[in-house]
Amino acid sequence: MDDRIKEAVDLFQEVMFYGTEKVIKGVDNPLWKEYSPEQLQMLKLIGKEGKTTSSRLAVLQSVHKSAISSRIKKLLQKEVIRIVQEDQKDRREKFIELTDKGKEIFMKSDKAVNEYIENLLARNIEDEEIEQFLSFFRKLRHIIKMDGVE
Repeated sequence: MDDRIKEAVDLFQEVMFYGTEKVIKGVDNPLWKEYSPEQLQMLKLIGKEGKTTSSRLAVLQSVHKSAISSRIKKLLQKEVIRIVQEDQKDRREKFIELTDKGKEIFMKSDKAVNEYIENLLARNIEDEEIEQFLSFFRKLRHIIKMDGVE
């Protein structure tokens, strides 16, 4: 593997791991006291997907289905998600979607994270660098989707 690609992958992973930790510790919002970071991430994933299955959430969050089941149970109790059946014939296939309350929580949490990151980066990142970042990640998203990963 090209050493530059290896370094890029390593840097990306470091930013994802340590950046996530910094954001979790840095965001001061009441939602982050009521919901765990994993629950908020799950709400974001469901919000982005529209509706999804517990199996898909387990893959996206890289955890066992039992962890997803626990999170789903807690979020159902808080009335931020609901279970829906698309196909009345196949009762095994159940989808999870956000309730109106869940959509509101997702939007508020997303706003808090975006504001925190914007404040963190605003004084350190130039406009040209932001454009390069966007260009690169749009291209990367396209490549990943072209390989059938969604």
